[in-house]
Amino acid sequence: MSNILTVMIENQSVIEYDRDIPLPARQQEYLDRMDAQMDGGFAVGEEWVAQPDPIQRAEFVSATLFQALKDNNEGLISASTAYLANRFPELKQVKSSDTGGDGENNIRLVFDEEAGDQVAVSFDGESGRSVH
Repeated sequence: MSNILTVMIENQSVIEYDRDIPLPARQQEYLDRMDAQMDGGFAVGEEWVAQPDPIQRAEFVSATLFQALKDNNEGLISASTAYLANRFPELKQVKSSDTGGDGENNIRLVFDEEAGDQVAVSFDGESGRSVH
């Protein structure tokens, strides 16, 4: 069993976080500060989440992670990924996809399937053949 958290966009792995590499104390303290800030609640769209449960925290941090990836914000990418990997040791994948084609991302937290357990198949639009 792997100890890797995989972050995927449109079924492509963009980050693999190895939980076996110890997190330095300074970074662990930063994750504690993230938790303390979220204890006060946060906005999700127009809704205020006053007392977020663990899954709401994971969803919020995941949304932050994908925005940081779009913005190429390396510090926030690192902090968000470390938070998810360390606070949710059973989390295997965080996936983002634009399912509706409207620019809105659908984010999924996957606890029961490692990224290596999947087979990626893509098709060219005209013939339907797989492209390698």
